[in-house]
Formats: sequence, structure tokens, C-alpha cells
Amino acid sequence: MIKVLLVEDDVRLADALAGALEAHGYVVDQVRTAKAALASAPADIVLLDLGLPDMDGVDLCRRLRERADGGDTGVIMVTARGRQRERVRGLRSGADDYVVKPLAVDELCARIEAVLRRTRRRADDTALDLGPLRVDLATRTVTRDGAPVELTRKEFDLLVALAREAGSVVSREHLLLRVWQTSWPGTLRTLEVHIGTLRSKLDVPGLIETVRGVGYRLTTTEPDAVAPSAEPVAPGRPAPRT
Repeated sequence: MIKVLLVEDDVRLADALAGALEAHGYVVDQVRTAKAALASAPADIVLLDLGLPDMDGVDLCRRLRERADGGDTGVIMVTARGRQRERVRGLRSGADDYVVKPLAVDELCARIEAVLRRTRRRADDTALDLGPLRVDLATRTVTRDGAPVELTRKEFDLLVALAREAGSVVSREHLLLRVWQTSWPGTLRTLEVHIGTLRSKLDVPGLIETVRGVGYRLTTTEPDAVAPSAEPVAPGRPAPRT
């Protein structure tokens, strides 16, 4: 069973949300203060309101991350603070996702599932194998068929963000928030440039797919070899120049 720690001081909202999550099969523990959250047993997911009576939720997120079990716990901030500055501040404090109230329970459950996939990979894996590539998370190095691939810090972070969601489409907005800690549309060109450079350096055709209008997908299988498209040359005829 997936354990959820709901940190919310609005009793009516907390009761309604806990009931909805329990109906989806989650085990929910409710607390109303940061002090109670820090004293709670470890959970798989923390749903964290920012406007708590005894501590700002961003500071609480940092405190939770400092605990021995904090690295394996997914943290989703659920708050009415929807400004970009607040979202960036929350993600920089260690949150895995940021949801603005009011929210749909089905969307929240989908976000919980996505965060759980990432945190479980984060806990279980020290390296990611992607066809001919090996991404070592501990040393922040990448090799292709055993040979080192030199990536910048942002390129490595971008590759890891895609690799943790391998096989799924990752939106441009999500990548901007995870790698650049911003959702400013002006940064989209920077993302596109980094994707192009990453493709060139990795040199694995078809590894990173563009999903038009949405984002990018890192394929989980090596693409099939492409058959030569040139027509066969008749005997006695010179091969066409290429």
C-alpha cells in the first residue's frame, strides 16, 4: 500500500482530499502542522501545503529532505500560490512536483504515480542503461559503448530528466522546471538548443524523439536499422555520386 502524508491545516479540505485518496487505494495520514509532519512516520508521498501555521511549507520541505529517509520520499506541493516565483522556489527547495489549488483528484493521483516512478528509480538505481549508453548518477558521467561522452551540467541534468521518464512523453514545461527551475516561455529556445546538442553528443539516432507541440520522449529500445534507400546499380553502370 502506498502511504501518503497529507500536510494541510484546512480541516475540511484535508478531510475531503484524504477521503478521495483513500477511495483510490492510498493510505493517508493527516497532520496540520510542520511540527507534526516532522514527527510523522516515513511516507511514500508527502502532499504539502505551503501556508502552515508554524512554518512555511518551503522550509518544511527542506527539513523533510534533510531527514535520513527524505531522499526516498516524493514531495508534491499542493497550494493556492500559483505564481511562477512561488513554483520555482518550491521546486528549488526539493519538491518533486507543484500543484495549484483547486485541483482535480484524478490529476493529483496521476502526478503521485509519476513522482513515485521517479523516486523509486532514484532509490533503486545508481546508473541508468539506455541502449549503448550508461548514465552513472553517482559520478555524473555518461559513456557510449564504454567510451566517455562529455556533457555539460545542464545537458546531463536534461538527459537524466528524460531517462527517468523513458518511454513517456515529457513536456517542455516539465523539463524547464526540472532543469532550469523556470517556466518562462523565453527559455524554450534554450531547451531546444540543448536537445540538439545532446542528440549530437550522444550520437544515438532516434534516442530522443520530438513529440510535436508537447515535448520529448526518450525511447526505451534501440531503433531498427534503416535499410539503404538507394536503388541497386545495374551491372556495368557506375554508381551514382552521393
